[in-house]
Amino acid sequence: MLLAVLIRGEFSVRLLQESLTQTLETCGMIVWIGIGAACLVGVYNLMGGNRFVSSAITGLEVAPFVIVLVMMLMFLLLGMFLDWIGIAMLCLPIFVPIVVELGYDPVWFGILFAVSMQVSYISPPFGPAAFYLKSVAPPDITLTDIFRSMVPFIVIQIAVLGLLLYFPAISTWLL
Repeated sequence: MLLAVLIRGEFSVRLLQESLTQTLETCGMIVWIGIGAACLVGVYNLMGGNRFVSSAITGLEVAPFVIVLVMMLMFLLLGMFLDWIGIAMLCLPIFVPIVVELGYDPVWFGILFAVSMQVSYISPPFGPAAFYLKSVAPPDITLTDIFRSMVPFIVIQIAVLGLLLYFPAISTWLL
């Protein structure tokens, strides 16, 4: 606030009230998404969905690494349409026990999840970062231009995800 007053001269009580209102609306939306996802996961687990999916996945006659690859693909696909909170609440209670049962490090899997969610943050059609950029970009820059310019970053993040998949020690060397 001090910088807004002294340097930019833009502070007003109305501006403070609008920013607080917008912050509360955003936080409230995130809380309701979390509550909705928790309810969905709770009902899903009560109905035995997590046990069914877990037994279906662990019963596959494929290499454990293929199972992790499929999980990452699911994260990337879900990330195109859902936010990371919903994906975490829906998938992680199912996937983490499977990953542990397969003998993989859950910290490594958590880092894979975080990187895949970074990809989803900028990937079309609902990449929120693109919409944030559009809100501050000049009017002549279209959303298509923004998504097109994000392609190299998506490729880089997928390459990082591939490196972390094939060389898990990169993500856990500090442990």
